[in-house]
Amino acid sequence: MFWNTLLMSLRAIQRNALRSFLTILGIVIGVAAVVALLTIGEGAKAQVTKDISALGKNLLSLHSGVSHRPGASLMSARAFNLADVDAIRRDIDGIDHVVPSASARSLVVNSNVNWSTTITGTTADFLPCRGYKLEKGRVFSTAEEASGNLVCLLGATVSKEILDGDEPVGQRIRAGRVSCLVIGVLEAKGQAAMGQDQDDLVLMPIRAFQRRVAGNDDVSPIYLNVSDSWSSTAIKSSVESLMRERRGILPGAEDDFHVRDMQEIASLVQGSASVLTALLSAIAAVSLLVGGIGIMNIMLVSVTERTREIGVRLAIGATSAEVMQQFLVEASVLSGLGGVIGLGLGLGGAALATRGMGMPFLPSPLVATAAFVFSVMVGIVFGFLPARRAAGLNPIEALRHE
Repeated sequence: MFWNTLLMSLRAIQRNALRSFLTILGIVIGVAAVVALLTIGEGAKAQVTKDISALGKNLLSLHSGVSHRPGASLMSARAFNLADVDAIRRDIDGIDHVVPSASARSLVVNSNVNWSTTITGTTADFLPCRGYKLEKGRVFSTAEEASGNLVCLLGATVSKEILDGDEPVGQRIRAGRVSCLVIGVLEAKGQAAMGQDQDDLVLMPIRAFQRRVAGNDDVSPIYLNVSDSWSSTAIKSSVESLMRERRGILPGAEDDFHVRDMQEIASLVQGSASVLTALLSAIAAVSLLVGGIGIMNIMLVSVTERTREIGVRLAIGATSAEVMQQFLVEASVLSGLGGVIGLGLGLGGAALATRGMGMPFLPSPLVATAAFVFSVMVGIVFGFLPARRAAGLNPIEALRHE
């Protein structure tokens, strides 16, 4: 019986194909918008996670000065030094790498080619800590770090700009005011989450940078890789306590430094993206309500147009329940077709959008199923009134209808 009702509904829809399509247009737009926004939102969250992970695994960064937050007072603060780095290594467990760094913007020159870049003084542990790998050459040796030898590693961008295909390892370049020997080139990492070129840098031993480039012993930031089995929140608290003690900050006084936890930042950004996606999806879902009202209006018109047909069915023995079922099925099929078309358009639009923005395309079976089921439910809910009106017709009056 149900299959006969379904076939009758499909024939009724086919008889008025254009009107049926216009009826479900609101459902199509609503489902497409919701599916596209949720899918793009998932891709955005995955991209944020990937970008944060590219900065370094379980990474904390210790900076001098107050954090840039609303209400924070501006204050000068002395930089850290290598003694602070040694203290963290000595006194805090659960850290794989403690990496000092100090940076300055300067020109690097090779023959008549120059390029403005960031020169960073650090140690060999900078590479595993910040997720860099060597493409060729080697990293600084312990002896080179201790003695402050003028050797350097080039980021992929710098190597391309100043050497232009020449073999970099063994070349001598001028970095700032000093000449240094290129001993290696880093693999390309691409852009960071905020658009910075992570390959536009030159690394040299921290002591060489302090003596020959910066002219001081300042260190900031200090990078820390937290071990997998340890909580980054606990390590962050321990670092803050140690630095307050070493910098003589009295209880209740404001820190003149701050620690950034990349996991916290990633969670915050993902949470914001989820809220924004949910808000936009809720706005887009209003189209489903509009589409449901459209289905109800057209079904009421259909009941009026098919009054004689309904009368004939009732007169030859069809029950009111069967007539109601016919119109409910017809409304459900209409909204279901709208859901399928909207689902295809939403996924297609999300695929194009994520590809254009360089984000992963992560369609969710749960979202697709929920969107389809919801579209069918819209048809049932808004088709109930027309179905009840059709089922309540008097057969004699219906047969007299012109």
